[in-house]
Amino acid sequence: MAAPIPDPLYDPALDEHVPEMERIAAMVAEMQGEPPEEWTDKAITAARANFEAYSTHPPEVTDRFTDREIDGPHGPIRLRTHVPDGDVRGVVLDWHGGGFFLGRPEMDDVLNLRLAAATRTVVVSASYRLGPEAPFPAGPDDAEATALWVLENAAAEWGVPLRAVMGSSAGANIAAGALVRLRDRHDALGAIEAANMIYGVFDMRGTPSQYERGIPSFRDLYLPAVERRDRDQVDMSPIFADLRDMPPALFTVGTADYLFDDSLFMAARWHAAGAEAQVAAYPACPHGFNAYPAELARIANETMDQWLCGVLDRVES
Repeated sequence: MAAPIPDPLYDPALDEHVPEMERIAAMVAEMQGEPPEEWTDKAITAARANFEAYSTHPPEVTDRFTDREIDGPHGPIRLRTHVPDGDVRGVVLDWHGGGFFLGRPEMDDVLNLRLAAATRTVVVSASYRLGPEAPFPAGPDDAEATALWVLENAAAEWGVPLRAVMGSSAGANIAAGALVRLRDRHDALGAIEAANMIYGVFDMRGTPSQYERGIPSFRDLYLPAVERRDRDQVDMSPIFADLRDMPPALFTVGTADYLFDDSLFMAARWHAAGAEAQVAAYPACPHGFNAYPAELARIANETMDQWLCGVLDRVES
């Protein structure tokens, strides 16, 4: 079983790429501006518009995906799928980030194209309901329904089974919660061989790094009726779940990320429960860094590709 936290925390050779990352991160922060002091309707609308501007891709990317809807407990759920050329080894189910109140599957198109080609997998990126219009538990309910649908239909649709789940930021919370529900409610965890967790938020009460560097108020849009002290329910904060029998997991995070603690703490809990957990930490990298045009982003994405390929190799051997 791999140790959850590497020693040293990251490869010191990566330090040579820190100046580039810091320069790009400063530019991104300046373009995004300061977060609002209060999440009014106007502030939410502005944040969503800003987010859309940064997650829109050209037709040569978007045209390589197909959309469909499946039935969910609260209405239709949209699945966005890319099938790479050639033989495929399995299906990867992805949930996007966005703080539980913004984002859509399209935002992951570029990264999912790369992942599909590098790992020879079908990538399915799923929508889920967002706050404040559809607060908890609508999002986890959608994710549970999506995971069950893909488990049941992957072989018929694409000729290969669901092999991995993944998510970034809020999407990693959604992915972890879906795994727990699949095990506890459906005894359906066995087919999933990997969990790719990218700078996830796993403790909705707020970890130290969240309060030191982040915007903890976004959680109130998702959990408007739940006090901070009560946000330790498993469906809200999967770090409190019984994590036995979870699949091997890779936790990718930057040392400058406001969710840095979440990844380290969750990896330790994953490991303590007897599951395989690895941490891939990157110096000076902020939240969302693997989408930046930077060398550390390239290295992080290639590391995720190689890790998933390694898991699939073990399954096939």
